Amino acid sequence: MNWALKRQFIYILCIVLFCAIVAFIILYPSLNKPPTCDDGVQNGTETGIDCGGSCPYACADQMSQPTVLWARAFEVVPGRYNAVAYIVNHNKNVAAEKVSYRFRFADENNIYIGMREGTTFIPPAGDFAVFEPAIDVGNSIPVYTDFQFTETPAWLQVSPDEISQLKVSVSNIQLSGEGTNPALSANVNNNSLYNIPNVNVVAILYDKLGNAVSVSSTYLNQLNPLTSSDINFTWPQPFSQDVVAKELIPMYDILSVKL
Repeated sequence: MNWALKRQFIYILCIVLFCAIVAFIILYPSLNKPPTCDDGVQNGTETGIDCGGSCPYACADQMSQPTVLWARAFEVVPGRYNAVAYIVNHNKNVAAEKVSYRFRFADENNIYIGMREGTTFIPPAGDFAVFEPAIDVGNSIPVYTDFQFTETPAWLQVSPDEISQLKVSVSNIQLSGEGTNPALSANVNNNSLYNIPNVNVVAILYDKLGNAVSVSSTYLNQLNPLTSSDINFTWPQPFSQDVVAKELIPMYDILSVKL
């Protein structure tokens, strides 16, 4: 190889090396990005694609779907009903902020007579209730009530510490006037050090066989830390069965509480 060819070879080699260095400088940052929860790849501590581990979202395919234990409509006055779905979330440390649902109602012949749609949050680990008030079905009587979530919940992870710190209890439950105008009173207690906004308390009354007799709901804008609030429920007409048990379910979106 003569000197001219050697010089051309050296020039070409320098150009190739220069291009390689430039390409490396450009591509290196993108090839060495730290794992994130929105990069479309399972990496880092994730247990699925952009979910699980240290990511805010839990992996939907690793979660159990909520189970609807029962759903019923209860007459408040002729032609007007309250509906409740009693549900259990089997997942311990996950919750959902906004999930769409649908109540459907049918008469004794299983003929569709109406529906009600809405959205709700799902608290972590345990029983909860979805309440729909003042359902008008005209002259029909809703004998059958069906409830279903119309979308898959987007599960968000909640730390066990957060769950253990937010404790709401109900005490001093008193029912009176069952034979005339029933009224129920109780205290809702925020046993935590944090403000809990938008608390909805669902009351379910049961007969001696454990069947629900009637339902109602009341709302509190906020429960202040380490305080108790009075709540009251009323019904415009007597119950059809004797009430032997009372269940009050405080509902609040744990993901909305600022710790």
